[in-house]
Amino acid sequence: MDGNEESYLTVAEVAQKLQLNQQTVRNWIDQGSLRALRVGRRVRIKRSDFERLLAEGYTNGGGSGQDAGPSAEDFWGGEPVGVAEPDWSAEGDG
Repeated sequence: MDGNEESYLTVAEVAQKLQLNQQTVRNWIDQGSLRALRVGRRVRIKRSDFERLLAEGYTNGGGSGQDAGPSAEDFWGGEPVGVAEPDWSAEGDG
């Protein structure tokens, strides 16, 4: 085995190290925020890509340099959406 050979992590290992749900890591992979190799149904993350994610700050959308999509602020626009109206039909006539 070559001393320069890259080591790999599983989705579960990355999630455990970051104390996140595995689906969050899969979402980052699907969004392109975290590079991964797919072999059949298996997914592996290069340790160097994981370390780059940490160095760039995973809390800011993965830090891959790609647009991670709209933020919650973009979605809501800071505008109040109003107050829910009560459902009076659920109450009995008394």
